[in-house]
Amino acid sequence: MTFVSQIRGTRKAQEFGDKQIISSYSSRMRSQMVDPRNGSSVTKFVLVGFEQSSPSTRALFFALFLALYSLAMAMNGLVIFITWTDPSINSPMYFFLGHLSFLDVCFINTTIPQMLIHLVIKNHSLSFASCLTQMYLVFGVGEAECILLAFMAYDRYVAICHPLSYAQIMSWHVCMRLVSTAWFFGLISGILLDYMTFRGPFCRDNHIENFFCEAPIVITLSCGDPQFSLKMIFADAIVVLLSPVVLIVISYARILASILSRASSSGRGKTFSTCTSHLTVVTFFYTSAMFSYVNPRSTHGPDKDKPFSLLYTIITPMCNPIIYSFRNKEMKGAMVRALGRTSLAQAESV
Repeated sequence: MTFVSQIRGTRKAQEFGDKQIISSYSSRMRSQMVDPRNGSSVTKFVLVGFEQSSPSTRALFFALFLALYSLAMAMNGLVIFITWTDPSINSPMYFFLGHLSFLDVCFINTTIPQMLIHLVIKNHSLSFASCLTQMYLVFGVGEAECILLAFMAYDRYVAICHPLSYAQIMSWHVCMRLVSTAWFFGLISGILLDYMTFRGPFCRDNHIENFFCEAPIVITLSCGDPQFSLKMIFADAIVVLLSPVVLIVISYARILASILSRASSSGRGKTFSTCTSHLTVVTFFYTSAMFSYVNPRSTHGPDKDKPFSLLYTIITPMCNPIIYSFRNKEMKGAMVRALGRTSLAQAESV
């Protein structure tokens, strides 16, 4: 009887222990799976990015992206310095170019430094508030750049098609208003898109298959129905991306008509060469942005999203000043003068 009692007691203890384990597991699951009506259980996101790459591949990526980031910061910083200090290029075109470089500096600093850190450390988590802030800056600065590129096309149209009235039409007051308009609509639209992205609770997987918080990916992690938010972001992308494209197309159609009506072929080439830099920048930026925010999400995937995300977050901001400086004699001359003044100042200090 004593032996049987011990066996029964052992079985009861095992059953009690199993119940405790099941109860503990159930309580943990209930704490993680929150009712969507009550709030969000996700307090941080994990940026998968290049997490699955080997250490040697991540080291290679770190060296490559650090070089691209340094080049982009140096080139854009030089353009900002030149356009804001050199009186010889004191014109609306270079005023807009300086602000474009400033937007590029803001844009790459919202995503690339964090990506470089995550390539080195093992902790790839990002707090909920940090993800929200990063997405707002990406939206706001990106949309401001879209609008500014359209205003730059309009500036080229006025300069080529109405040269006698150019100074009057594109006065400094008008230029300031155009730049302020780009910033205003970008930052206001960023608030709306941020709200649409984070309006629902998050109690599902918190892994983001990219190296920064990209809105379409984050929305799919929401517990609620993501279709409404995705449709709103899609509609905003159509308005913000395609409306400037319409203005750009109209401006360059009139520029082309004006160029073709000129008798001198050399005059045509010289006039159109001032527009090719802007068209190249527009093509880079809009192609990548439209793929990321206008294409249906069913056609996307981590292998497709990351290359286009890299294109508009670091490649395009790096290429913008290079394209403008290599194809513009005035910019090249201003850069040479700026670097010469820097070298002379260093020599005098020694």
